[in-house]
Amino acid sequence: MTERKPPGITFETWVDRQIREAAERGAFDDLPGAGKPLPSVDAPYDELWWIKGKMEREGISYLPPTLMLRKEVEDAVVAAREAASEAQARRIITDINERIRAAIARPPAGPPLNKKPYDIEEIAAEWRERH
Repeated sequence: MTERKPPGITFETWVDRQIREAAERGAFDDLPGAGKPLPSVDAPYDELWWIKGKMEREGISYLPPTLMLRKEVEDAVVAAREAASEAQARRIITDINERIRAAIARPPAGPPLNKKPYDIEEIAAEWRERH
């Protein structure tokens, strides 16, 4: 459909003709999903449906920065408890504490962080008890 609409023809008539000619050429034959119901026909209307669909097809997820940081904090605490050495556990907690302090100083978008820096000595003591 690269041609321009000729003058004197209504837009609807021109579009209908383009569709009819394409159907006659077989342009709509063997399309993926032909004969299948639309997947979201019964879903409530969502104005961001196409963005959510694209993200799902591409395997992309999005969390607000504060929720991502909460998850990273949880993972860091687990990693520190399972670290190979006390020094490594201390480095992990030191790094995540810096990120928490930065988020407290300049809160990122999203829900509240609700985290405070961890006591490095407490984590180190837990590490020593486990090992």
